This record gives sequence, structure tokens and C-alpha cells, in this order.
Amino acid sequence: MTWNWKLLRAGGFMLDGGAMFGIVPKPLWTRLVTPDEKNRIPMQTNCLLLTSGDRTVLVETGIGDKFDEKKRGIYGMEQRCILDALAEAGTDPASITDVVVTHLHFDHAGGLTRLDESGAAISSFPNATIHTQKTEWDDALANKSTMHSTYLRDHLDPVREQIRTFEGAGEIMDGIRVEPLPGHTWGQQGVLFEAAQGGTVVFPGDLIPTVHHASPTYGMAYDVLPYESMVQKERFLKRAAAEKWTIVLDHEVGNPVVRACEDTDKPGRHFLEEIG
Repeated sequence: MTWNWKLLRAGGFMLDGGAMFGIVPKPLWTRLVTPDEKNRIPMQTNCLLLTSGDRTVLVETGIGDKFDEKKRGIYGMEQRCILDALAEAGTDPASITDVVVTHLHFDHAGGLTRLDESGAAISSFPNATIHTQKTEWDDALANKSTMHSTYLRDHLDPVREQIRTFEGAGEIMDGIRVEPLPGHTWGQQGVLFEAAQGGTVVFPGDLIPTVHHASPTYGMAYDVLPYESMVQKERFLKRAAAEKWTIVLDHEVGNPVVRACEDTDKPGRHFLEEIG
């Protein structure tokens, strides 16, 4: 089975530039992106909408709309969420049959739930099966993270009965599969699907959040396994270039649809080139 797909922008936000570039000194990363007066850089929450036959699949859900004004100010959150993006695409949240998340940090899984009229968190996609790695689900429930407020129970508890977990690589359905990409979290997974337009499209989550993170050493301070992230990234880009994958980056504010190309001046290294 092949899939028609559409990019959805679920809302911009901002994160500390130093945290986003880890060990890379500020004089180097500021050549790529300019921070604001609080040292924050702009980010986007890119998601994908896949359709084929009677299945409608959402890849990632963004931050959602449950945060209070104080938190929204800290993160510079845009007044926008995945429900707005779906409305613009003419898609009813109740029609979503499956949701796939790369991992369960708040900026990827926050949109799994929304607030009802009483202020209680409920499922945003009540008819969907939600696919994640078992390790990621268990770690999220245990709040196993270097960040104290990224696995949030109001994103998780309301959808507990909708969760389907994988242990390693697996096929979600015909034409869509997941593969482990540990490093950012122990249980992060990438999503791969066969596009109706031809070729394989891959969503690698926070393995490569923006075009500026293609270099092996340009990793995030948020990564729980920095060395593993670096190794996974090099392996991923080599395979992506060889197999001519279309890659969609989760936090790129510009064009997030790219391809991996080998750097002829640096054998074994790769860079990302925009498509379209």
C-alpha cells in the first residue's frame, strides 16, 4: 500500500539555542541561527497527515493547547495546535484512525490530548490507535528523563487505553513501519512509509530536528545518549543517501522536506538539501 501525505504545521515555539546545539560553542551555532534576547531560537512542530483507503494516519501531534500563559510565554508558543492544522486540512480529529509518535516529550505528544469544557484532559483522537515503542511508553510513565517536565501525565493518562506498543522495528500497517532510533530518548523511533508519489518518506524525530543538525557533533543537550545519537545519525544519513529517502524534519522552521547528500569534500559525511 502507498500513502498520500501532507505536511502539517502544528505551531511554532522557542527553545534555548545552547541546549539545542549541545557541545557546539555559541560563536559557531550563531552562524547558523540568530537567538533572541533570551538566547532562544525558533522551532516548529511539523507533523504529517497520511491517507490511503479507509485509513487516516497522523504522525506526531505537536505541543497541543493545554499549557497556561506562563508556560506559553517561557517557550514562546504560537497560539496554534494540531487541531488547527487538521481543520485547515479539512480533517475531523475523530476520523484519525492511527497516530504515530516518535517519542513522548511534550512537544511531540502534547497534542494527543485536549481540554474539554470542564478543563479535564481528554483524547484529541478518540477513535485512533496510538503507536509508540514500549520502552518509550514505560519511560514516559516513569518520567525517566533528564528534563523534569517533558513527560506529562495529562498527555498520557487519558490515552492509555489507545496505546499500542512495539519492541523494536515493526510494521504498523501495510506501507508504514517504525524503526528504533535511540539516543535522544532510549525509546525514540523513526517512521517510514511508502509514498503514493513514489519513494520512501522518513520522519526521524529528534535524531535530526533541523537542517542545522546534520553534522554528527551538532547534537542536543537534551539527548540522553549523546554518543548513540551521533552514531545513529551517521548511520541514518548514509542509508538515507543510498536509498534516496525523502526526509521530513520535525522542528525545522524553513522547508523541512529534505534529502541527504554525501559531502564530496568530506568523505563519509553528509549534508541535507531542500526538496521542492
